[in-house]
Amino acid sequence: MRTAPAGPALPSVLQYDDSDTPCDVIDALALADFVTGRHPWARTVRLSRLRRDAALTPADARVLRTAVEHRQRYRLLAGEGWTARVVTWNGRSGEVTVTAVSDEVGQAALDRIVDGAAEPDDPDTGRIGFWHHDPRRGAQRDVRSIVAPEWTAIRSNYAAQAGAALDRLMGVTPEDILGRLVLLHGAPGTGKTTALRALARQWRDWCQVDAVLDPDVLFADAAYLSEIAVGDDDEEGGAGRRWRLLILEDCDELIRGEAKQAAGQALSRLLNLTDGLLGQGREVLVAITTNEDLARLHPAVTRPGRCLARIEVGPLSYGEATDWLGTSAGVPAQGATLAELYALRAGTVPAGAVPVEIGGYL
Repeated sequence: MRTAPAGPALPSVLQYDDSDTPCDVIDALALADFVTGRHPWARTVRLSRLRRDAALTPADARVLRTAVEHRQRYRLLAGEGWTARVVTWNGRSGEVTVTAVSDEVGQAALDRIVDGAAEPDDPDTGRIGFWHHDPRRGAQRDVRSIVAPEWTAIRSNYAAQAGAALDRLMGVTPEDILGRLVLLHGAPGTGKTTALRALARQWRDWCQVDAVLDPDVLFADAAYLSEIAVGDDDEEGGAGRRWRLLILEDCDELIRGEAKQAAGQALSRLLNLTDGLLGQGREVLVAITTNEDLARLHPAVTRPGRCLARIEVGPLSYGEATDWLGTSAGVPAQGATLAELYALRAGTVPAGAVPVEIGGYL
């Protein structure tokens, strides 16, 4: 059994006031043995796709504390030579931190805690990491399973030119990669986000997909950007190094023509991530969705060689829309977006008057 060097023993004092919550107390208690040196080994893992009945409590564990706060549940567990902090969220994700007298004791306890906790893989779902910046803890990544349609099942949702371009993108392999930027532009409601979900499923054997929830913060904070550039792998010790695709949605202000003046260093940092020094040695692709017309985008973003794909995802033509709907009733002469066609099919509002919510069918 390998035991990590304990180092000098340190005193541990728990201080609290009326601003602390029971969950904060569990956080502190979970680290007490690590701080003093009694447990020189520690590891934290994040969990996704938890089964609803996942106990995360092995048979040899004692439950020392439990605290429920808002949408989260904290527990402090202890066993022979180890302590664990187990946090679960209502979104069926969680985090486990184990401290232990040795790596073997700690890893074995961690394995027992998480054994059988995850839902089996569903071929109709894809795993996507969601990055956000926490003011207290820095860059955070939570992995969720989302519905990821098969590309062939949604191919008819796209106009001929966009569909052909997306066909080529779906078929990309690591050997085909030249540019590092995937740019999907077009009106709201045309299916940009749906296409990216299908792409996550199509590329899942070789590419990890992450969405950045706060791109405005990302490119304003060099430390946050550096953390994401380094990345956080879904699986440790996997076979070979995987590419990563970062999704940035609705980044109109970042990449339009006046972005350099309006956003300062943000545009420069984006370009540096795709093909500058920051991106060197990193297998990172960046996918951006925007509602802007291509002519209004900054020329540095669209220059030859930077984009792996630059696809306009527009409305279906009148003929394509009537074929999709199965009738011409309500379809305007100029065609219709995917969101408008779904509204027509549901019999809610006529095409051309559909209030498209940004992010719904992008």
